[in-house]
Amino acid sequence: RRRTRGSPAPSGQRSSFQDPATPAMAPWAVAAAALALVLAPVAAFRTPKHALKPLSAARTAAFSRRAPLSLPAAGSDVAEEVKVAIESGYPDVSQRFRKSTKQLATLGPASANAEMLEKLFLAGADVFRLNFSHGKHEEKRALVEMIRALEAKYNHPIAVLADLQGPKLRVDTFEADQVTLVEGQSFTFDSRDEPGDASRVRLPHPEILSTLRPGDLLLLDDGKLRMRVTGNSPGLDAVETTVEVGGKLSNRKGVNTPTVVLPISPITPKDREDLAFALTCDVDWVALSFVQTPNDVLELRELVGDKARIMAKLEKPAAIDALDDIVQLSDGIMVARGDLGVEMNPWDVPVIQKRIVDTCRLVGKPVVVATQMLESMIDNPTPTRAEASDVATAIYDGADAVMLSAESAAGRFPEESVRMQQRIINRVERDEGYRDSLRRAVHTPLRTATDAITSAARVVAETISAKAMVVFTSKGTTVLRAAKSRPGIPILACTSDEGTARQLALVSGVYPVTMDRAEEDDLNSMLRKACSAAKDKGLVSSPSDLLVCTAGLPFGTPGAANVLRVVPARGPDDWDERLERPVPDEWDFESEVSI
Repeated sequence: RRRTRGSPAPSGQRSSFQDPATPAMAPWAVAAAALALVLAPVAAFRTPKHALKPLSAARTAAFSRRAPLSLPAAGSDVAEEVKVAIESGYPDVSQRFRKSTKQLATLGPASANAEMLEKLFLAGADVFRLNFSHGKHEEKRALVEMIRALEAKYNHPIAVLADLQGPKLRVDTFEADQVTLVEGQSFTFDSRDEPGDASRVRLPHPEILSTLRPGDLLLLDDGKLRMRVTGNSPGLDAVETTVEVGGKLSNRKGVNTPTVVLPISPITPKDREDLAFALTCDVDWVALSFVQTPNDVLELRELVGDKARIMAKLEKPAAIDALDDIVQLSDGIMVARGDLGVEMNPWDVPVIQKRIVDTCRLVGKPVVVATQMLESMIDNPTPTRAEASDVATAIYDGADAVMLSAESAAGRFPEESVRMQQRIINRVERDEGYRDSLRRAVHTPLRTATDAITSAARVVAETISAKAMVVFTSKGTTVLRAAKSRPGIPILACTSDEGTARQLALVSGVYPVTMDRAEEDDLNSMLRKACSAAKDKGLVSSPSDLLVCTAGLPFGTPGAANVLRVVPARGPDDWDERLERPVPDEWDFESEVSI
């Protein structure tokens, strides 16, 4: 029986979706599998009831020819899987290359070396985040160079995201370094340049003092303390508050203003310096913190131009009010649940997360769910069950990617954190309920040739049980349209632009590859390259596997898709008439086509 992606593997055959924790085969079983490969190459991909006619020697040699792949550290689960795959002639069956949902890993002291970077990549990281709130520019440049070396070693595009710090609103210092505030007492925030006490403190942000009005809310120290504004001074250089939730308040603790839109730019002088530097490193994405209005995104767009893609971090209630406009103006969205959880009710955050993901899915913009996903793994080798469920929920919601922060940047178990996230991803994506939800979430296409071709490609792929969709793209627009519908099979994004390939590494289900343009826009030549890339990526396992390809002619036309073609994995020049036979649910191996 022809097996669909994600269904249980036949007896004796290891599924590409098998949990990496499953015990390895016994030595006699490995030897038997190797013997079977030698005697019947086609049968290696199925367990037929009857013997199949083997491939010709020439075709077997042509299809099994692969570029060498550097192995991870000996003894690891991934190393053994890749080693067996290479030695036996199989495409790479590592779980790391079998997931659709992407992973972002933040780099920091625990992961700022080439050895750990490689471990994180092999454990599942598709994008590396550089947090410009910490570290020096020289350190960031060294990290980018290590990432590019890793990318070249594995011939696999890796995205780099530069995360700008944004404004940091904090109180000034106290004469005793710390005070204790009690519920019901009065407390003043002012502009006097003097150490604070239990009755007042300097707030060195005149834009806050001039904006707050009676009834507004102030949250301090990540929401641990809460104060309600009761009055303003005549010159608007001080505000009187009543403490609603008290506690200890120490020097330079953060201030949140959830009820007002502050008249400040999200891009500080430090951010401008960091951005200028990051662009010299050819980062692929720039994340903007403290987004309140659509104009904040436009301000960053003027500085970045087309040098990188822009990701808006949604962490303010005002940004949720302007969600649709911010999504339209951004290239991607991050659900920054840290500050969002401080400024909004905890019971509202899951609902808002779902709303943000749905909005991004509707318009085809990649969305990342971030913050405290596996928080306990900073100090422990395994997460809590609630954290595992949190990651799974983001995947079920349809997020393109999930992110780790301190877990991979400063924790004791950075590699284990990334691998744990990867295992959760693989488990959810094997769930029939998850695949059903993808099939149901088909959005109405736009009345354009590109959307018509893309929608048709999905239907064709499902009808003929294609192994992958191939999308030729120059800037990634058509790939985003294809990924928007979550076709349930991999999308091989073929582009001649290295930057586009890296940027698409963030998008769910997309396997980006770079390839040179064929002379005179020869479609068949490009299709041959795509078939070779599909084999190298392990997206096909037999010469008769089918690929559904879309392209825009002439090549290089941004956003165009006007060609749809079905080709077998062996290439576009050899279409066997027996491929026209309908594929029944229960395949009769006595009539199996030998190619």
